Amino acid sequence: MIDFWSSLHPVVQGLIKGLAVIMVIFPLAGACSMAERKVSAWMQGRPGPNRAIVPWFAWIPFVGTFLQRLGVFHLMADGAKFLFKEEPVPGHVNKLYFALAPAIAMMPALTTVTVVPFGAYFNSAGEAIPLVLANVDVGLLAVFAVSSLGVYSLILAGWASNSKYPFLGGVRASAQLISYELSMTLSVIPVFLWINAPGTPGTMSLAKVVEFQSLPGFWGGTWFVFLMPLSAFIFLVSLFAETNRQPFDMPESEADLVGGFHTEYGAFKWSLFFVAEYSHMIVGSGVFTLLFFGGWNPLPWLPLADLVGWLHHATHAAWTLHPLFVGVLSLGIFLGKVVALIFIFMWVRWTVPRFRYDQVMKLGWQKLLPLAIANLIFYALAIALIQKSA
Repeated sequence: MIDFWSSLHPVVQGLIKGLAVIMVIFPLAGACSMAERKVSAWMQGRPGPNRAIVPWFAWIPFVGTFLQRLGVFHLMADGAKFLFKEEPVPGHVNKLYFALAPAIAMMPALTTVTVVPFGAYFNSAGEAIPLVLANVDVGLLAVFAVSSLGVYSLILAGWASNSKYPFLGGVRASAQLISYELSMTLSVIPVFLWINAPGTPGTMSLAKVVEFQSLPGFWGGTWFVFLMPLSAFIFLVSLFAETNRQPFDMPESEADLVGGFHTEYGAFKWSLFFVAEYSHMIVGSGVFTLLFFGGWNPLPWLPLADLVGWLHHATHAAWTLHPLFVGVLSLGIFLGKVVALIFIFMWVRWTVPRFRYDQVMKLGWQKLLPLAIANLIFYALAIALIQKSA
């Protein structure tokens, strides 16, 4: 299979990868939207969406009713509704840029997925080979560079709407991105200072971060959330702000901006903004998992290789060492952590009240940024002392 894939033309490989990203991200974003409504209903003690059902599924005993109560068919209904319903375009908007903004929102969301490793398998030499569409050595830098372009879609949507409330939402989005991207970037520098020892090739690869958390010994197998808890906290708070999730949803605050940057949008164009938001949330949760939660390693001090070895000794089955099984196992572990983080996103949204705009700015510039700078200085000095003593 690997030989067949390698024999394909690079253009064909690129098309297949692009289609794979679209076919995975769109359903996942829709599932997140469905999960958000079910999670909020569970927290508020109500049933949530549970009525839509495909007619022929209603004839299946138990299974049809179970899927209906679970709300699975609402995902299909929402997708069909957004795709086929009428899209009114207000007469006062700049139509070209108004239509262009949702497409620009999707581009960074789909592009950043390609450099995020989501699993690994072992080759014949026992080396971990990451499962990633584009295994670049500047993975995190690519994520930061491309994902920050997503704010242009919000600015463009606000400006093209030719209305004061969407325009204010676009301005808020740009200010919020600048305020929290600084703290986010500074929070991850200690991680790469730790893994890039003097004399070794410098790297910003996310796979290398996971590899470092898979080393033997106490310090080798320690996840960075335990070594650098303040960095993890700053990164997570900044991630909430970067994805415009409540309590940082200032660009779309309905309390004072009606709907913010997407006030004039409807139907499919409106849905693309939220597919992009959930895509950024998924990618952000994946990056946080790789940086601080050990990636595809199941537990601290228990790397994937040890788990596979234990399964092989327990079952004496050759298939436990097969790259396909190891890849699926690592993917399951990684996705489990990502789902847990997405649940935290939803949990916070439905429990923490929205901040005022001035509070968001004050938190970003006067609290989080000085904390991130102090955290960087502390770990730079600590790592220098550790390496000097070693």
